[in-house]
Amino acid sequence: MPSLASIALYLDALLRVSEFTDYPNAVNGLQVDSDGDIVRVAAAVDAREKTILGAVETGANLLVVHHGLFWGGVQSLTGPHLRRIRALLDSGIALYSSHLPLDAHPELGNNVLLAREMGLTPTHGFARAKGVDIGVMGNSEIATGKLAQLAHAFAESHGGGVRTSYMEPGRLTRRWAMCSGAGASSDTIREATDCGVDTLIVGEGPHHTAIEAEEHGIVVIYAGHYATETLGVQALARRISREFGIPWDFIQAPTGM
Repeated sequence: MPSLASIALYLDALLRVSEFTDYPNAVNGLQVDSDGDIVRVAAAVDAREKTILGAVETGANLLVVHHGLFWGGVQSLTGPHLRRIRALLDSGIALYSSHLPLDAHPELGNNVLLAREMGLTPTHGFARAKGVDIGVMGNSEIATGKLAQLAHAFAESHGGGVRTSYMEPGRLTRRWAMCSGAGASSDTIREATDCGVDTLIVGEGPHHTAIEAEEHGIVVIYAGHYATETLGVQALARRISREFGIPWDFIQAPTGM
């Protein structure tokens, strides 16, 4: 069985963790250590009590997530935060987290995989954040309504739902951009406008982004924060399974967002 150290080193190199400046609370890489070799890996979008207990049920002793333990910042070891930590330590489960490095990965990333699921071919990067293109962009000739239907089908099968900003009938998408998770912002709408994007596919965004997008002639398809970030962790766990010869599971825990 592979050691945790060997898997963590492999993931750090694969995801180029040291090259990313992420949000301080992301804490990319190994967040919780453990003893012994790794016998089974579980993947989940979020490090929450539900997914940790789900990993326990599968017999995994490594949990790979997109959102780690520390998004709430420094907090006392009480309540839910303590329960998460205790569940990991009592069960001997290691935790590895990858945020922007996984979003941006050219093969295993949330955005390239979401584009593939929707039949879109990326040609350029998009959503530059902290010096790196997190999302993807490309050209197409598809009815925007059809694109929204594809997003809806994807979201329904991955624990989410779709909302679409104002869209006139018969509209075509000729240049699209994609940024999973909280991908709609004034910055991404400004970037989309500058790049000639007419359709922006994201996980979620604040109310004002629908207004800004409409005024710039851009349709935004909000396909769900959770749903659009299910693909990367599964691809990562699948890669670990292939490289190290251990089984893997995905712990589904939709948030409704």
